[in-house]
Amino acid sequence: MDIRRIKKGDFDQIVTVIDHWWGGPIGTFAHPIFFYELGQHALIASDNVQGEEKMIGFLLGFVAHEPKRTGYVHLVGIHPEFRRRGVGRLLYARFTEECQRANCERMKAITTLGNEGSIRFHLAVGWDTQEIEDYAGPGRKRLVFTMNLHGGELS
Repeated sequence: MDIRRIKKGDFDQIVTVIDHWWGGPIGTFAHPIFFYELGQHALIASDNVQGEEKMIGFLLGFVAHEPKRTGYVHLVGIHPEFRRRGVGRLLYARFTEECQRANCERMKAITTLGNEGSIRFHLAVGWDTQEIEDYAGPGRKRLVFTMNLHGGELS
């Protein structure tokens, strides 16, 4: 398995497979901004499948600079045939390394209540979680995951 930076062809492939990989309409979350303007830290997981490189996962993430330098995981997708094989862990490990090199203080990700796969994954890899009322607007509660990269308290 190989983890590398995203290329235009990868982004084009993401938008064609994301609804299938997620099991429903989510394609609008793979907005082109996460390639063109914020794609410096976006990652692709690929593997050699029957002698051909195949995208088996992706992580669309970026570094936000305010109020604290934060590595933000926006969207992750793993090919259904490659789930529970460590692809997500490898993508997160590489993104964490990149965030540390970029002098991020913390990492952050957000999900909806009921996204049990995301919740279990983030807890399993050691992220803290907090349920926040109205995070995404009135009546739109979210789970906010954080990981401190430098020890000490998160805020």
